[in-house]
Amino acid sequence: MDTIHKIGRRKTAVARVYVSEGKGNITINKRDLSEYFPTATLQYKVKQPFTLTSTEDNYDVKVNVYGGGITGQAEAIRLALSRVMCEIDLENRGVLKPEGLLTRDPRMVERKKFGQKKARKKFQFSKR
Repeated sequence: MDTIHKIGRRKTAVARVYVSEGKGNITINKRDLSEYFPTATLQYKVKQPFTLTSTEDNYDVKVNVYGGGITGQAEAIRLALSRVMCEIDLENRGVLKPEGLLTRDPRMVERKKFGQKKARKKFQFSKR
C-alpha cells in the first residue's frame, strides 16, 4: 500500500491527509499531534477513526490543515481519516458510519445581511 490522500472539511477548516503504512506517527503541519493539539479531547477526536477500527499503530499520518479554529480542524482531520479507513477496508464503513464519522458537518456561519446588525439580528425598530 502506498500513500492514500483524502480531504476532510468542517466549517472553514480544510484538512489534507496522507496515510501510509507505519508505526502510528501523526504529524500535523510538520508538528507532532500532542504539540499541535495539546488537549486530550482534540487528540481523541483525531485518533477516533483508528480507535474504532482498532488500527492505532498500523499507519503513519501526515496532515496539512488550515482555516477555522482548533475544534474545526480536529474534526476535519477526523473526517478525512475516516474516509481513508473506508478506502483501506470497506468493512470499516460499518463501524464508522453509525458513529457519524463519515458525515460532513454542514453547519456554517450564516452571512451578515445588509440593513441588519448581524445575520439575524435587526437594528432596533422605532415607531416614532
